[in-house]
Amino acid sequence: MKAIVCTKYGPPEVLQLREVEKPIPRDYEVLIKIHAISVTVGDSRIRGFRVPISFWLPARIALGIRRPKNPVLGSVFAGEIEAMGKDVKLFKVGDPVFAFTGHGGGAYAEYICMPENGGISIKPSNLSYEEAAAIPWGGITALYFLRRVNINNRCAQKLAGQKILIYGASGSIGTAAVQLAKYFGAEVTGVCSTSNLDLVRSLGAYTVIDYTKEDFTINSEAYDVIFETVGKTSVSQCLKSLKKKGIFLHAVATPGVSLWMFLNSIFSTKKLMGGTFAPKAADLIFLKELAEAGKIKPVIDRRYLFEHMVEAHKYVDLGHKKGDVIITV
Repeated sequence: MKAIVCTKYGPPEVLQLREVEKPIPRDYEVLIKIHAISVTVGDSRIRGFRVPISFWLPARIALGIRRPKNPVLGSVFAGEIEAMGKDVKLFKVGDPVFAFTGHGGGAYAEYICMPENGGISIKPSNLSYEEAAAIPWGGITALYFLRRVNINNRCAQKLAGQKILIYGASGSIGTAAVQLAKYFGAEVTGVCSTSNLDLVRSLGAYTVIDYTKEDFTINSEAYDVIFETVGKTSVSQCLKSLKKKGIFLHAVATPGVSLWMFLNSIFSTKKLMGGTFAPKAADLIFLKELAEAGKIKPVIDRRYLFEHMVEAHKYVDLGHKKGDVIITV
């Protein structure tokens, strides 16, 4: 089968189209023929090994010393089950699915094997494969952090009527966060660039702030929740706009920032939260139901052919994508 292989850490050109062995599903695995892939910021960071200096050594150990341990990157995709192991009970051949592999990668290929109890679900019936592939990365990430607003995960109750500001509202995580926060009943303020104001407003933001013209941290507004989705703000500045018992969520906090937030949470009434997560099928099923009900919709910036993965990575590296960048296999 064809796959995009990351030969070493570096610029997009280290990605090469090659023939590799087609995987064979184990007893509890399904073999999926991939139709569409989302090129995420996470993929780009792994390819370029863009990690904080404080995290350099553990990242090398975890990801690979000279090159990624799994040379086939990619964590988000949609496709069709072609075969499965003898003990699979949850799916059948021909099922259309979408999935999030987590840190395992492997989606930059024509086929992938996944355990049936992994981050995989039947795709939304009203979405194409390309549209379905644009849901998991931002959707699951945003859902994880919004649920942390309430330790019991009843985010609908906790967020209802609350004022939440989402920084980076036009990105993959941001577009999902705006829609989910709106669904949970929050009054959403989105922060983005001039060209994306209408997009963020169309997703359900009550107020939209153009960060090129206005600094939300110096106006008179205070928020119950501030959700930083892109890592481009000063945490200390953001806290000035957070209510006394407000919650600050950081989707891409570095180890140093995470430690700083943890220490500040100890001595403050404000709660600062970062962290990582593992994708769950239950979350995909929840997002599937919302998509089928028309409560959330995918946002696709650009589409590329499988052979043009390098160009897709170059675009993602610019840091200005709206929603997701999709590869058609």
